[in-house]
Amino acid sequence: MDTGSNHNALAFDVTHRLVLSIAIPMTLGFMTTPLLGLTNTAVVGRMGNAEALAGLAIGAMLFDLILGSFNFLRASTTGLTAQAYGRRDQHEQQAVFSRAMISALGCGLALLCLSPLLMAAGLRLMGAEGAIAEATGTYFSIRMLAAPAALANYAILGFVLGRGQGNIGLLLQAIINGINILLSIYLGLTLDWGVAGVAWGTMAGETVGALAGLFIVLRGFGKAARPAWSEVFSRHRLAELFALNRDILIRTFVLIGAFTIMTRIGTSFGAVTLAANAVVMNFFLLSGYYLDGLANAAEQIIGRAIGAHYRPAFDRGLKLTTLWSFGLAALGSAFFFLAGPWLISVLTTSPEVRQAAETYLPWAAVTGLTGALAFLMDGVFIGATWSADMRNRMLISFAGYLLMLAVFVPLFGNHGLWLAMNAFLLFRGFLLAMLVRSRADQTFRAAQ
Repeated sequence: MDTGSNHNALAFDVTHRLVLSIAIPMTLGFMTTPLLGLTNTAVVGRMGNAEALAGLAIGAMLFDLILGSFNFLRASTTGLTAQAYGRRDQHEQQAVFSRAMISALGCGLALLCLSPLLMAAGLRLMGAEGAIAEATGTYFSIRMLAAPAALANYAILGFVLGRGQGNIGLLLQAIINGINILLSIYLGLTLDWGVAGVAWGTMAGETVGALAGLFIVLRGFGKAARPAWSEVFSRHRLAELFALNRDILIRTFVLIGAFTIMTRIGTSFGAVTLAANAVVMNFFLLSGYYLDGLANAAEQIIGRAIGAHYRPAFDRGLKLTTLWSFGLAALGSAFFFLAGPWLISVLTTSPEVRQAAETYLPWAAVTGLTGALAFLMDGVFIGATWSADMRNRMLISFAGYLLMLAVFVPLFGNHGLWLAMNAFLLFRGFLLAMLVRSRADQTFRAAQ
């Protein structure tokens, strides 16, 4: 097949509208998550029980850490679905979804069975005791009942994103977080269930979201394209999925490790500096919402272009997502430089923490710019399913990050810590970007 020809029957146009139709809904969907965290904290905080609030914070962190490790279910499903969608292969799209759901439910049930051990390990790791440990245990054991549904939601979101259905992704995020917020308030405050009410609200949101997502996805499937079980469990396809998930999982663990090391080193600078870092880190997290939305757009467009064997769409998709990523990152950085002091004053009332946070504000304000290429390249490599490259370059970047920490933290203290983090983001982006052209040439040449 001539990959560069406009006569390609699978050819499609990549426009600004196509990019934003995926990026904007997913950015809005991602932004409902911190709202949920604020609501849960406010509900338990109104109980006036510091132990309950600490237990909720530890329980939520442990659950998010465990579930976040399974984000490969979302990423691999998006890439494989986008490629099948680009080929207009309804048969394989259904097979990809079946494999993803079986993997998600299997992993979710395994987590459910292991939850007592995971909770005991988490409590020991965090050093939680007494009333705090009791509140953590209550929240974690109820929340873990939703593990199969939560992982199913990863697979469902990956599938709809792979098909470019950003609006459905936003709808599902709104259902999950909306039900969670309403029930947490009702059960936690009105019925006075406290931490247990918040946990049951979260479990209900995940479950209803999974059922709604399944209904939407399955309703769109045609019987004629339904794969046989032998195709779903094809050894070749399962090996491909396993390798993809393994590589993304390693990359995720390394990424979590990098941020954990940053927090751990930050504690050595004292409570004020640690609190200041936590405050200004919110600016990087906010930048992550729109950068993640654009990475999702890159995943779908790049995957679809490779599935369609259509190089012009790949090149155009790369160009437009890069333009939007850096454009919005620049605007975001300018906003944080200008409004940062005011935002810091909203986030903390402590004069010492405010002063320290303003000192480190410039480092956090530029993380959107230094991280823009890293977020985008993750999207490109997930969509193209070049997972081994992504894993290897992450490991090289992490080694560079550790070296930067060893050199600059002793010299510049917390400034050196932020310098190393920004360098880590730059390493990730540029090391992957260096590979894009040659990997694309190989991929499209092989498809001819």
